[in-house]
Amino acid sequence: MPQGFVDETSIEVSSGSGGAGCVSFRREKYVPKGGPDGGDGGMGGNVIFQVKTNLKTLSHIASKRKFHARNGEGGKGRRMHGKNGEDLILDVPPGTLIRDRETDEILHDFSENIDGDSWTFLKGGKGGLGNWHFRSARQQAPRFAQDGEPGQTVQIVLELNVIADIGFVGFPSVGKSSLLKELTNANPEVAPYPFTTKIPNLGMLRISEKEVVLADIPGIIEGASHGVGLGLDFLKHIARTEALAFMIDLGEENFLDTYDKLLIELEQYQPALLDKKRFIIGTKKDMDETGEAEAALRARFNDYPVIAVSIFSRVGLDELKQLFLSMAK
Repeated sequence: MPQGFVDETSIEVSSGSGGAGCVSFRREKYVPKGGPDGGDGGMGGNVIFQVKTNLKTLSHIASKRKFHARNGEGGKGRRMHGKNGEDLILDVPPGTLIRDRETDEILHDFSENIDGDSWTFLKGGKGGLGNWHFRSARQQAPRFAQDGEPGQTVQIVLELNVIADIGFVGFPSVGKSSLLKELTNANPEVAPYPFTTKIPNLGMLRISEKEVVLADIPGIIEGASHGVGLGLDFLKHIARTEALAFMIDLGEENFLDTYDKLLIELEQYQPALLDKKRFIIGTKKDMDETGEAEAALRARFNDYPVIAVSIFSRVGLDELKQLFLSMAK
């Protein structure tokens, strides 16, 4: 896993315990036998997860293993209520899946890219009642109060799957990052050597008043579905895309074999990926001076949309934008 990027972590979260009720009696001048006035304990803090769209990783959570909401404070005399415990709010990126570590049950899925979307996972314990509540004609001076309810503790796993309309699928150095950088506000690292992209990058393509989210997934190599290279760690991020853009380098000698190799890795990892909409992007068109490679690509994939593009000359980019728009939700 690249340093600094965390897409899965296991943590323990606890809600706060309720504060204890208070045993207290009025002490007033000229009132020698003041009645009970013990206040209630405060509620324990809740555990809340909240989406922050500016987050791209779970690294800020992975650095700590245990998280605890504040306990409620105990009640006080004069029927004063104890202070409620502060909620524990954990910010997560959109696409975060929360599972029970023991049962693997999915507890919640932040599958929408909505800033501020929140979910209360664990409720804090109720505060105990003070002795004021237990006064009666027969029990005029109760010397007892309730304890607060304990909080809850659960072991969970957070798993991040990026959310995008279009996912770029291709071998290393095919031009995925360059295309994302050219079309969107993203600024991924771009370099002329394999495996420049080590984490998923998201970019927003704006066309008129519409927006399309594009995802640059680290390059897949043969055997990725069996754990070779970086592919296995990040293939899961393709699962939430609306459509897949298969990117093929027109300058490669055996470029017509690329699609089948990529398809094998996707199918072996998760056969359902093959049900997604797909299209073909021939990259580095400037290297195909005769146009023969593009013609061969179109002939080979006449059942899918095919667009040849060049970042250098900007050929095909406007047509590609419109295709992205039609493929998105």
